[in-house]
Order: sequence, then structure tokens, then C-alpha cells
Amino acid sequence: MYAAGRLFFYGEDGRRHGYARDYDWAYGSPAAVDDPFALRLDAHPRLRELYLDAEAEDGYQRDRNLFAPGVSIEDDMAVLARYSTGATMTYHLTAYAPWEGYRVMVNGSRGRLEVEVTENDHVDRGTAGAVKGAALHGVEPPAEGGGATLTVRPFWEPPRRIPVEGRTRQGHGGADARMTAMLLGGQPDPLGRAATADDGALALLTGLAANQSFETGRPVRVADLPPH
Repeated sequence: MYAAGRLFFYGEDGRRHGYARDYDWAYGSPAAVDDPFALRLDAHPRLRELYLDAEAEDGYQRDRNLFAPGVSIEDDMAVLARYSTGATMTYHLTAYAPWEGYRVMVNGSRGRLEVEVTENDHVDRGTAGAVKGAALHGVEPPAEGGGATLTVRPFWEPPRRIPVEGRTRQGHGGADARMTAMLLGGQPDPLGRAATADDGALALLTGLAANQSFETGRPVRVADLPPH
């Protein structure tokens, strides 16, 4: 596996883009009042309960300044992985993209499968710090566009568009509710998609190998990682 990543947009160096404001965290800070990058923890009961009211318990401050010193996580990264089966995977993450969603393409011996999910085609500046789909200070959120498409491209045939049903704007397109129902509510997964602990460990190893490649600039074999 080989990976390359950098901190391009956020962090202290991101001030060159002209978005940075001088505050440590948004809550109670005048400098963050009109900052579209600030998270409004006090404006929504759920965010207040989960994060703001719990800061004394765990010390986690969810609304820190994204352009403050100390921000070090890569916000732009690319990964190239080769599996023992011969299959390859390319992955690219842009954490500062002006839209929210993902595209997945799978090429195989029967053709190509394409999935595109748009959670929000843009982020409205006036409600940028709000919960997705929720009102902020009594003002209804804008109609940020979104949707999901599934396209099958077989060999020697025209592409087929397959309808995607059951998508919502809340909770990662409805995935959060389904996941918690399975994990906490005992509801079985009708399609057998549930990941196991082994699946989670393998995904973690992929991330560890990518991080090591970031640091060394060299390819990394997952089998060569320290015992786990």
C-alpha cells in the first residue's frame, strides 16, 4: 500500500486562504459569531447534550477553531492499495470539499458499478454550523440538494439506472438509524451486510498502513506491521 496526504486547508497554515478567525473554541466567542466554519453547540439541544454539557466529564471540546495551532490531521489524502487477490483499490478524501457525499466505482469481469451519494450539494453559509436538516435560531434550513444514484454498466449493453429508495437527510442518509437498530436493538440485517470485529480490525490495519506511508513516503505491507 502507498499513501500520500497533507494538511492543506485547515490548521494554522490555512490562514493563507483568508478564512481563519482568532478564537480557541466557538462557544461564547464573539469572533466566532459569524464564522461559517464554527459549530453552534448551544443552538441545538442534541448537540448541547452530547458535547457542550459533557465537556466537564470528558474534556472533549467539539467546537474548537479549525484554523488554530495544533491542528495536524491530514485534510487531503490519497491511498493506493493492492490486495493478495490481485485486486487494487484507490481512495481519495478531501475533507474541505464544498459538498458532502461520496462516489464509489467498482470495475469487474462483468462490467462496472457506480454509486454516487450526495448528502448536500452545497452548504448554506447562514446555517453552516447547524445540524443537517435542522433549523438554526428558528430559521428553517435551506433546501440543500442531495440524492443517491446507482448505475450498472454491463459489457455490450446500455447502462441501467437502479432506483435507490429509503434515503433520508438525517443520520448519514438513514444509515445511523439502521446501524444502531442492529447493534443496540437486536434487529437483524436483512442483507447480511453487518461487519464483524475482524472486518473492523482489517479496516484499522489499512488506516495504520496508510499513516505509516504518509510518514515514510514509501509503500507499506500490512503483513509487516507490528503484531496486533
